[in-house]
Amino acid sequence: MSIRISNDPYDKRIDKGVANDFMRESIASAQGRFRSGKLAASEELGDWEDWRSLGEEIRTHTLNHLDYYLNQLTEQVEARGGKVFFAKDAAEANEYIKKVAQSKNAKKVVKSKSMVTEEIGLNKALAEVGADVVETDLGEWILQLDGDLPSHIVTPALHLNKEQIKDTFVKYRGYDSTSTPEDLALFARKQLREEFLAADIGITGCNFAIAESGTVTLVTNEGNARLSTTLPKTQISVMGMERIVPTWEEMEVLVSLLTRSAVGQKLTSYITAITGVRQEGETDGPEEYHLVIVDNGRSKILGTEFQSALHCIRCAACINACPVYRQIGGHAYGSIYPGPIGAVLTPLLDGYENHKELPYASTLCAACTDACPVKIPLHEHLVRHRENIVELGMAPKMEKVAMKGFVQWASHPAAYKLSSKLARTAMKPWTKDEKITDGPSILKEWTKERDFPAPPKETFRHWFKNRKEEK
Repeated sequence: MSIRISNDPYDKRIDKGVANDFMRESIASAQGRFRSGKLAASEELGDWEDWRSLGEEIRTHTLNHLDYYLNQLTEQVEARGGKVFFAKDAAEANEYIKKVAQSKNAKKVVKSKSMVTEEIGLNKALAEVGADVVETDLGEWILQLDGDLPSHIVTPALHLNKEQIKDTFVKYRGYDSTSTPEDLALFARKQLREEFLAADIGITGCNFAIAESGTVTLVTNEGNARLSTTLPKTQISVMGMERIVPTWEEMEVLVSLLTRSAVGQKLTSYITAITGVRQEGETDGPEEYHLVIVDNGRSKILGTEFQSALHCIRCAACINACPVYRQIGGHAYGSIYPGPIGAVLTPLLDGYENHKELPYASTLCAACTDACPVKIPLHEHLVRHRENIVELGMAPKMEKVAMKGFVQWASHPAAYKLSSKLARTAMKPWTKDEKITDGPSILKEWTKERDFPAPPKETFRHWFKNRKEEK
C-alpha cells in the first residue's frame, strides 16, 4: 500500500461509494456521534476557540523552526541510545527498516496503527524480506485479514458492519461464535496476544515527538501500542517529519485538542511515551531503538502557501464534518488520507497528475475549516488547488468550454433575460408540483436522490420591475 490506494477512475470510485448504502448510513451515524461528542468535550474544556488559537500557534511556531527541533530531537534520541534515520522518500524509509529486519532475522513484526507506514507501503516492503507483519489495531487487523483498505483516519473499518467482520473472522481465522461486538473483540484479543508474544520487532507510528526529551508519544484506546513497544526487543518508530513539538507542555495542549476533536474524549485510554532504549534499572522497553523520520514530499510544502496543511494532528475532525465524505466514503478519494485534509494533502505529496479531482470533492462550505482544532484553512487550500489546476492546464476540457459559454451568456443582458424567461417552459417535461425530478443532462445526477426547485413563474427581474411601478 502507498498514499495512492486505487487506480480506478475518480467517477468509478464515486459511483461505488454512493451505491454503498450501509457505508453511507454508518458514516452519517458516526459523524453525528463524533460531532456531538466533540462539542460536549470542547464545551467542558471551555474557551474552545482560544484553545484552537493556541494549537495553531504551536504548530506554526514548530513548522517555522522545524530544522532546529528535528536536530534537538535527534540529539536527545541518540543520547538515550537510539538511532535516528532521515528518509527523503518512501523507498529510503522502507530500505532502512528492511535492513533492520534482516539484521535481526525477523520473522514476525507487530505494528500499531500508523498512517505514515501506510503512506510508504511498509507492510509490502517487509514482506519482501520474509517478515510477517501483523496489524494490531483492531480495525486495521480486520482490514488486513480481508485485504481491505482503511476508509477513515481514526476508525479505519468504519465502512464495515459486525456481520461482515464476523464473516472475515470465520473465513480467515476459523471463528465460531456470535457477531456481538464483545465476542468479536474477545476473539481478536486472544488471536493478537499470540502475535505479540512471538514478535521479533515492534513498529509504531508517532502522534507527537517531543524535541526536548527525545520522546515519541502514541495516543490509543486499545493498548496495542504498549504491547508493540514493550514485548519485542527491537523497536522502530516511524514519523512524518512534521509530527513534532518543542516540549511536553505543547504536547499536552495538542493531545487535549486531538482526543476531543477525534472521538469526543477528554483523554484516550492510553498515552504511551517511548524514550530510547531500556535504561539500567528499568523493567521493560526495547534493547534496540530506531526512529525513522520521513520526508516523502513534506519539505517541499514548507515555506509555501500550503504549509499550514502540515499542521494536521490527524484527528479527522474535518472528515467527521464533511458532507461530501458522508456521501462517497473514504475509498472514493483514492488516497490513504481521505476527506478534506486528504484532498488538500494528497496532491501536495503525490502530485496533481494522479489526484487533480480531489480538490473538487468539496462543497467549499468551510465546515472542515471550522472543525479543525489547529485552524487549518482547508477550504481556502482547496480553492487554491483548483486555481493551480486551471493554471497548469489540467482542468477538464468540458469545464473550460462551459466556463467560456457562461461568460458569453452572462455578459449579454439580452441573452440572460431570454433564458430566464424560457427556463420554466424548457424544464416543464421534468417538472411536477414545482419540483424537478430525474432532470435532463447534468441535472440528472443532481436530481437522482434530491428534488430541484423548478424555475418560478415570475422572474426576480420581472417581479422587481412590477414592484417599482406599483410604487
